[in-house]
Amino acid sequence: MIQESATDGRVASVYRKVNLQLLPLLFFGFMFAYLDRINVGFAKLQMQNELALSDAAYGVGAGIFFVGYVLFEIPSNLLMPKVGARATFSRIMVLWGIASICMLFVKSVPAFYALRFLLGVFEAGFAPGVLFFLSRWYGPSRIAGAISIVWLAGPVSGILGGPLSTWIMTSFAGVGNLSGWQWMFLLEGAPCVVLGVIAFFFLPDGPTTASWLNPEEKRLLRGQLSEADGKHGSFRAVAKDPKVYILSLAYLCIISPIYALSFWLPTILNQEGITSTQQLGWYAAIPYVAAALAIFYGGRSSDKHGERRYHIALPVLIACLAIIAWVCSGGLLATIGFLTLATGMMWMANIVFWAVPPEYIKGDARAGAIALINTIGLSGGFWGPSIIGWSKSLTGSIHAGFLIMAAMLLIAGIIILFLRLNRQNAVDSASRSRASIPAGARGAE
Repeated sequence: MIQESATDGRVASVYRKVNLQLLPLLFFGFMFAYLDRINVGFAKLQMQNELALSDAAYGVGAGIFFVGYVLFEIPSNLLMPKVGARATFSRIMVLWGIASICMLFVKSVPAFYALRFLLGVFEAGFAPGVLFFLSRWYGPSRIAGAISIVWLAGPVSGILGGPLSTWIMTSFAGVGNLSGWQWMFLLEGAPCVVLGVIAFFFLPDGPTTASWLNPEEKRLLRGQLSEADGKHGSFRAVAKDPKVYILSLAYLCIISPIYALSFWLPTILNQEGITSTQQLGWYAAIPYVAAALAIFYGGRSSDKHGERRYHIALPVLIACLAIIAWVCSGGLLATIGFLTLATGMMWMANIVFWAVPPEYIKGDARAGAIALINTIGLSGGFWGPSIIGWSKSLTGSIHAGFLIMAAMLLIAGIIILFLRLNRQNAVDSASRSRASIPAGARGAE
């Protein structure tokens, strides 16, 4: 028992080092990735009049990012095991930073569409690449905790992004003959280029190339990983598995409402009487506080109990009811309350969902599988905002569109509750890992 305790202590020490070396860079990368996706929602408050954007055109432009993302995501992730994480993440962050900066040159609707599409092309592969990368470092008993730390950057981006974006838009308006929304794209896109350069010089491709791990630490790390053989030996096998597509559909039904709410939240608050741009930014941050708390709790609770199904299904069903309650109610207080609850629950489901594919699919096939699921699912980032825009243009209200989002969440909950995946290898490995790790050291440490 003394020997096991000593081993447990060394493993915990190794993971503290891994966390410190990897998670901060990935966290900031994901934070700016999410910010550069959703900041167009704040830019809309100024640029819509300048560019004569209709609500439908804005919805399509906000969502067309995901068309470019979807088209190039699988190729990016299939290449990642060959070219390495360092080159992949560096290329992605530098190019999407440049594309985000170039948004300041938009003068027409076609240019708006083109740059949003290119932003998606250049960012393609980042999120699934991070998931695959983390699966090479963290075993089944730690993967959800590690993902939750990185994915926490999404809500943090929402918390900081609203006040930051609106402050830039109001404080820099007219400086250098640029509008406030142009300065916002410039100042929020530039850090991505810097992060890309940092990734190229400091991010290892995997545990074997990490110069800051000694041979004994690498051996301990390998012992925590589950690389048991599964039925998915290649991407072709993954592509033939119907359960992969069912998972993708469930993810699409979670992602569509997340991005519909992210892109349209500033407009919703504006319609509820928040006319001050700066004040609107602070109100828009409130739902993301709940999302941050939900992600932290959801990831740790799911790892602690070794349970995924109900940690996904119950939150999306609660989010479904919250959206319906908001549509049926009225007033600023009810809007903030119900949408905050919905946002928190959707993000909890989102984070725990991504602990499922690495447990179901083993080896390098995970890279393609994660990309395939994310490609199909993330197309919801196009459909969600677009459906709301079309709904508003056709009916004069966004409520019908959000009822469709609630229905999608209901579908996701039903799929997750009834889908059965073979996780025998993962469960066995997770059980062995939990048996050798004290409770206080589980999760991402």
